[in-house]
Amino acid sequence: MDALTSLLEGPRARGAFLLRAVLDAPWGLRVEDGAPLTVIAVARGETWIAPDDGQPVRLRAGDVGVMRGPAPYTAGDLPGAEPRAVVVPGGCAMSPDRRVDLCEVMELGPRTWGTSLKGSTVLLVGSYQMPQAVSRRLLGALPPLLALRENEWESALTGLMERQIARDDPGQDVVLDRMLDLLLISVLRAWFARPGTEAPAWYRAQSDPVVGRALRLMHEQPAHPWTVASLAVRAGVSRAALARRFGALVGEPPMAYLTAQRLALAAELLREPDATLDAVARRVGYGSGFALSAAFKRERGVSPRAYREGATAAVAVGTAGAGSTGPA
Repeated sequence: MDALTSLLEGPRARGAFLLRAVLDAPWGLRVEDGAPLTVIAVARGETWIAPDDGQPVRLRAGDVGVMRGPAPYTAGDLPGAEPRAVVVPGGCAMSPDRRVDLCEVMELGPRTWGTSLKGSTVLLVGSYQMPQAVSRRLLGALPPLLALRENEWESALTGLMERQIARDDPGQDVVLDRMLDLLLISVLRAWFARPGTEAPAWYRAQSDPVVGRALRLMHEQPAHPWTVASLAVRAGVSRAALARRFGALVGEPPMAYLTAQRLALAAELLREPDATLDAVARRVGYGSGFALSAAFKRERGVSPRAYREGATAAVAVGTAGAGSTGPA
């Protein structure tokens, strides 16, 4: 397993918000939902996306954008379009003065919202509502707004997503969660491979014959009792050489990187309801649940128990609102 594969295994939508927005010009949306990550695929027409601290980016049919939250942004038919609705936490839309709930007023069908079904612009929107659904390392690797053109990614997924969003079959929420994961992974893989991408240091370091080998070992066997010395032996260099080269290319010491990787994996495993703390500890290289708990709280500020309870509560809230209609 390479570092990118490990990173892309992280996104796990649960009770994600998905919507088909059908809009006629002029239109504008102010998005303040606090979602950690949102994907917008343009199925028809075009849109301008403008982060608060960045320049507007134009997306046409077949293009896709990924917004890193929780910072707000604006979408519209023109750059600088006046917002006619504000999206709040939970995905519902309000009038700009926050006095009128627009979700039911503009509902057009299952997970479909907008001005008319014949609108000139169709956007497919998927938001990861819970911070636990997306790893810190992934969020740290992304710019505030990532944009790919139709010929740069598997844009055929847009048509499939549009057909699935409007369906209301049994188990459809789970299908859409997995489709959102697939859409995001497809976009990220294409973005990382695109020439000129400002990829994070650990991604660039994979091509190094020494550091790349060490990275693969840590991702393939996170529970192994690695030391800098044992990694150096496997990489064919001295301990000092590996430490120096790893720090220069990745930006942190090998053991710090390994700790972050283990805790990210632990956070994912803790979301499984039947996984005990001791079992998770063994899978990520800690001798006991107590040792994992101490490391987890030191690095993340909360205990594994509190993290799991927060993730469970967020899943319950997300699942309760998954069938709602509104722009997110």
